[in-house]
Amino acid sequence: MSARIDDFAPGQHASFTKTFTEEDVQRFIAITGDVNPLHVDDAFASTTRFGRRVLHGMLTASLFSTMVGMFIPGTGAIYRSQTLAFLRPVYVGDTVTAHFTIRSIDREKHRLVIDAWIENEAGERVVEGVCEAGVLRGS
Repeated sequence: MSARIDDFAPGQHASFTKTFTEEDVQRFIAITGDVNPLHVDDAFASTTRFGRRVLHGMLTASLFSTMVGMFIPGTGAIYRSQTLAFLRPVYVGDTVTAHFTIRSIDREKHRLVIDAWIENEAGERVVEGVCEAGVLRGS
């Protein structure tokens, strides 16, 4: 059943937790072709300020797609825009939690403005931004 714009209220929150694996990284590389040594070469990454390989930022941020498609708005969602700020590195094996909180609703245009962020296990934000998502009309 598709979400309806009337199902939502400012302040409504949803979250989703994921542990990123080496397999996730390899699948992302296969899809994107991004073989930057910071993400794939242990020896190279050990010489950087991060000390080890870092997950692709867009792999981490891809959790926002899960949030739009599965949680807020969920079925019937139209992903309209997303701003991103990458704040801290995420490493293979890290567990992160994506959060969405509805900031505002335009019921006439069937759109939600959503504060979006991802936290690591220490509760530190690793990615943050603002999402705009629509809900199919007639839904």
